[in-house]
Amino acid sequence: MAVKIRLSRHGKKDYAFYHVVVADSRAPRDGRFIERIGTYNPNTNPATINVNVDRALTWLNNGAQPTDTCRRILSYEGVLLKKHLEGGVKKGAFTAEVAEQKWNAWKAEKDAKLAGRKQQLTDEKKQLVKAGLEAEAKVNRERAEAIAQRKAEEAAAAAEAAAQAAEAEATAENPEA
Repeated sequence: MAVKIRLSRHGKKDYAFYHVVVADSRAPRDGRFIERIGTYNPNTNPATINVNVDRALTWLNNGAQPTDTCRRILSYEGVLLKKHLEGGVKKGAFTAEVAEQKWNAWKAEKDAKLAGRKQQLTDEKKQLVKAGLEAEAKVNRERAEAIAQRKAEEAAAAAEAAAQAAEAEATAENPEA
């Protein structure tokens, strides 16, 4: 029986969400599977990936073949690196403790990069919101100035009309002057 590690599509139209599953290669894409070992959500930025590293490693060691996309996901999560390090331990290139230290160092660096990327995205979002608020405040100031200018012009026109009316009244009362 050929066993594959692959994605099973879930979610709604235009908003896919995937389960990382171990399944017989003859089974339908979203059909029967042996075990679900993780999830993959490409809709978030950066994509959210949750994989049970130990179970994925067990299946890889037992001969399960990942699809191309799952291979990238497993590599991104460090499962393939851990398998490679375990191979080095079996050959006697280094000890299990050294392999574990190397994997932990890689994982810490990866998590730091991911946290930095998330922080960068949040900072960019905050800057966009701030720029939008500043632009809106500028538009509001310009509108307020235009309204104040229009009211001043209307007040000046009303005062001029009142002065002309008073002058016309004065000339009507004193036709000799």
